[in-house]
Order: sequence, then C-alpha cells, then structure tokens
Amino acid sequence: MTKILIDGVEIDVPPDYSLLQACEAAGAEIPRFCYHERLSVAGNCRMCLVEVKGAPKPVASCAQQVKDQRPGPNGEPPAVLTKSPLVRKAREGVMEFLLINHPLDCPICDQGGECDLQDQSVAYGRSATRFDENKRAVEEKFMGPLVKTVMTRCIQCTRCVRFVTEVAGVPEIGATGRGEDMEITTYLEKSLTSELSANVIDLCPVGALTSKPYAFNARPWELTKTESVDVMDALGSNIRIDARGDEVLRVLPRVNEEINEEWISDKTRFAVDGLKYQRLDRPYVRRDGKLTPVTWDEALTATAQALRASPDRIGAIAGDLACAESMKATLDLLGGLGVKNFDSGAGHLAGASRQGWLFNSTILGIEDADVILLVGVNPRLEAAVLNARLRKVWLRGDVRIGLIGERADLNYDYEHLGAGATSIADLGKGGAFFDALKAAQKPLVIVGAGLSAAALRAAGKLAASVGVVKDGWNGWSVLHTGASHVGALDLGFAPKGGSLTRSQMVAAVNDGKLDTLFLLGVDDGPLPEKGRATVIYLGTHGDAGAHIADIILPGAAYAEKNATWVNMEGRVQYGRRAAFPKGDAREDWSILRALSAVMGKTLPYDSLAALRAKMIADHPTFGAVDYAPGAADADGFDPALVGAEGTASAEPFRTAVRDFYFTNPIARASRTMADCSKSASGVDASKVAAE
Repeated sequence: MTKILIDGVEIDVPPDYSLLQACEAAGAEIPRFCYHERLSVAGNCRMCLVEVKGAPKPVASCAQQVKDQRPGPNGEPPAVLTKSPLVRKAREGVMEFLLINHPLDCPICDQGGECDLQDQSVAYGRSATRFDENKRAVEEKFMGPLVKTVMTRCIQCTRCVRFVTEVAGVPEIGATGRGEDMEITTYLEKSLTSELSANVIDLCPVGALTSKPYAFNARPWELTKTESVDVMDALGSNIRIDARGDEVLRVLPRVNEEINEEWISDKTRFAVDGLKYQRLDRPYVRRDGKLTPVTWDEALTATAQALRASPDRIGAIAGDLACAESMKATLDLLGGLGVKNFDSGAGHLAGASRQGWLFNSTILGIEDADVILLVGVNPRLEAAVLNARLRKVWLRGDVRIGLIGERADLNYDYEHLGAGATSIADLGKGGAFFDALKAAQKPLVIVGAGLSAAALRAAGKLAASVGVVKDGWNGWSVLHTGASHVGALDLGFAPKGGSLTRSQMVAAVNDGKLDTLFLLGVDDGPLPEKGRATVIYLGTHGDAGAHIADIILPGAAYAEKNATWVNMEGRVQYGRRAAFPKGDAREDWSILRALSAVMGKTLPYDSLAALRAKMIADHPTFGAVDYAPGAADADGFDPALVGAEGTASAEPFRTAVRDFYFTNPIARASRTMADCSKSASGVDASKVAAE
C-alpha cells in the first residue's frame, strides 16, 4: 500500500491505483467522460483534471498512477487537490470546449434526464460561453436496428470504440479524421453484429448513441423502475425493468459482479416489445376444430375433465421460461393425481447429483481458470454475456481454450479439437491439450446441456481423468440455455423410475398412448401433432404450443409476476412484477390453484408466500437466495457418473441456438428482434470486395 494525501486527508491505496481511483477511495468526486472502470484508459476528455503538488499543470487523474507520483521535499506523501481554484478553472475550461460544438437539443434528446454531460455541465461548467462561432454538424451514422445516432452530439470520448473492441470483441466502431474533423463511425456504415452491441447506449455519456426502439417513448421520470432478473438465457442477469402504466418500455442492466458485471445482451434489452404482441389475454377451448374464447370457469372445467384421464396416460412438460412456482404447483397438482410423466428441457441430466447439472465453477470463477475446454457449446449464442467473461480471461493471455463442437467465431482464439463425441474419446487418449488440462491448477470443462446422455458420460469421464474436481475447485460446468432448466431439475420436474421423457411423451401422443398432455409454456423443441390428444397449454403467447392446444390458459410473462428463478450456477433469484398480466391472464400458480379447487384436490397454499414456504420446505436449496454453491458442495461428486452409459452418436455436435434473436416466444413476437435477425442474416451475404 502507498500513502497519498487527497485534499489534505492521508489514505493508503494500492500503488497501481490511478489518481482517480485514489481520489474516489478518499471520497472525492471526480468528473469524467472517457474513463470507465471496465475499459482501457484513453485520457482524452480531460474532465478528470486534478492538481498535483509540484506538477507544472493540472494532471489527468485517470492516466496517472499513484506509484508514479513524487513525494514532497521532506519525504511527505504525494499531495493531490481536487477542489482547488486551479482545478475548478481547468474543469470549467474543459467543459467550455466540450460544449463549443454540442447542440442545445436537450428537449428532444432521449438522453435527457440521464445525461452525464447535463449533470456535469451544471456542476462543473461556466454560466456562459466565450465562443460564438457556428457549431459544426456531423452526418448521422447507421449502426443497425438498435442504436440510434446523433453524432453532432458526440464528444469523442471513445467509450463505444473501446467497448466493442475490448469487451464485445467485434471491432466495428472506430474514429476517422483528426481534430475538428474527427468522427466516430462504423466500418462502411455497416450494422453492428455483436450480441452485446447495445451496451454502448449505456456507456455513451451524451446523447450521441441512444436506443432506436425506445426513441421518443418516455422520459426517465415517467417510468416505474423495478429490479428483476432476466430469463432470455440461463445466466440470470440482473436487470431493471422500466414500465409506464401496464406497458414495459425498456430493460436496463443492474451491476452484479458475480453474474453479468454491468452488461446485458441485446435480446435481454430489446425483446420486451414482444410482451405487447401475439399475447394470450383470455382462455380458449377448441370446439368443432376451432379455438373459441370462453370464461375462466368453462376453461377450468374443461381442463379438469381432461385431467381425469388415467394418470399413466397424462404427461407434463415445462418450457424454458417457466418459473419455479408454476412448476412446483404443476408437480403438486398432477403428482397428487398420480401422474409420473414430467420433463423439461434438461430432464436427461436428472440422474446425477445436483453438481452434475450446475455451472459449478460459477460465472465469476471463470476468471480463475487456467485451461478451458468447451464441449458442444457456442457461448456467444447461448450466453453472450458469459462469452464476454471468457474473452476477458483470454485477453489476459494466460489461459488456453479448446473447443469440441461446431467451429464458430467466438471473438477469441481457441484450439479446435474435434466436432463430436468421438473427439472426446480421442482427446482422452492424450495429446498436448490433454496434458495442459491435466496439469492445470484450475481446469474448467464447459459442456452443453443439449448433449446426449452418452456424450455427457464421455465428457464426464474425460473431466474426471484430468482432475476437474479438486479441493476448493469444481470445474465441471453445464451451460444451460433455458432459464427454467436448473429450477426444474432442483424441483424434480424430470423423468424418474421409468417414466416417459419429453420425446417419449410426444411420440406417445402421436401414437395414441397418452390422452392428455400439459404444456407449461412449451413452444420450442419437438411437439406432438394436433388432434392426437387433449393438449392443455398454459402460457403467454400465441406461439407453437398454443397452435396445437385444445385448451389455452393465459398466464403471466416474466415481467408480470413475482417469481423465483434459478440460474445455471444454482443461484436462486427473485424476479419482481413490473406490470400486470394482459387482459384476463393470471399468474400461473394462481391458475393451477384455482384448477385444483375445481378438481376437488385443493393445493395447500393460497398465497405466493405460502407456496414459496412449501417449496423451500420440500426443496431446501430454494431457501439459499443469491447463493451459488460452486465447489462448496462438491464433496463426493464424480463427473464420470454424469449422463448414462451408451454409444454416443458419431454425428457432430450442433449448438442448441441457431438464431440468437428467436429463442423463445417473447423474442419471436418482438418486432425489434425480427429486425435484428434480418440484419444478422444479411451480414454474411453482403461481403464487400475488400473482405
């Protein structure tokens, strides 16, 4: 630690701290535009100027380290002043220069009310300017369907340039020209292709880059802000949902160092307009081959009648967006009837202990790994924010990454070790990468949840042979794609004791061996043919599941209910309601509670609190809120027992996500996601000659 005086107060800070960080540690506020703690130092806005005793002029505090400061003449610690007249005058001058060409269009700027330039010009600027020259104008740039540009406002802080280059790994934004002619632009004004591109909107300290879908919709003080959890993937990113009335207008990231840092994917941010379209807002029953609107009483009576079939001829499947409460109520109701056929998107993982289906290294633990093996995954499409964490580790230069699966541009270098299950066996026979994995202090094996049981067993045996589970470390990590998967496995919403799997249930319906199939928000994957059995669909959108349904019970989307989600680390998190369900739709668990009363099998809870209490009593892991077990529960876990014995297919692995923007019914109903998908599909087809 190094001693330094900040405004006369002596503090101890690490020697590699910048002066800006040291000032903040001392409680001094330092204005800045270009500096961001997660990006490299640019030092080009000069707003963070401070006075260093002995320096001939003010110093940019973001670009000077504590260890480089000279002590006083008698050995006193270096002294920094943040509020002296010199500093005040310097900041006023910098602000005056920044505003020379900035247009005074705050009343029509979407950044108004959330603008760093507004705030800092009031706090540190002059009351008048000495410049009366004409302001320069800059042409708008095209950056795709998500980012709206007004580049006349740009102050060339280069945060956007550094983000797409360093964090996103897609260097598509840069600067052209010099001096007054400098402009921030994309390469040949091409659409941004990163799945994280819209984070530049949050980073932009002025209104140069704003949200195109949200443009002119609302001011921040009009919105009700609700802290919640994202369900577009299994990461469980922490988000803030902003709503006005009963309409969700936007989603922003919340800082959580252990999960998403302060980034979210473009799908998380912009798929929310899908909550407005193709919604199921009333119950339906199929009569004479046509879905007909009915009352809740009629729908529940029809559902109860369908569920009076023989229990062994009833099945239930949970979709990727199902919350823990809805799955628990489904298990309690149908299980009470004697039904044993339950499955979700990850039921084939259920045979192992809990560590067999978790991301045991934890997301933050990725930064400790020294050798990483990816098996059957494409983290860029399946968990874009996690992929940024992998890139962050790769940028350090001391990690080795290998991939078995489809070749893909992951935004970092890796060794391609094969395409399918046979390559797992080949790697286990030895080789340079196997030796590196075995010699690693903290090896990390990330496997896709979509692998077959036999392929999982092969990957588990490989992981066990290299010692992926050690004292204080568990590197066996399963990358799930659905927000409901881990919660379903924790609840036991999976095949057991010879009950039917999802694919077997679908085949049984088509063969006439099941009379009733209950779909809890299931719209993806294999679905049965229409008319083969009575299909009950409890969900939110008129997607694939609703098209084959005979009874539709309209539920609440993730932003419209208080619900529990378990991310792929096994971390229990609470999502909170930001708006109310559409029309006559109701929260899923309350529909099932009402259905149980109609059937004479009343569930033992009348409130969400009572349901959660029973869920925690039956499954204690749901009581450990915001806790990721990691290696703490790894005693006795053997990854070689994951999956099941068998002959793995020789077919190459295929990533579970083919179109990043269309992975669930909310995203497929989103017009913004449709624009993004169209833009992304045209990127590879429109190569220019230089490429």
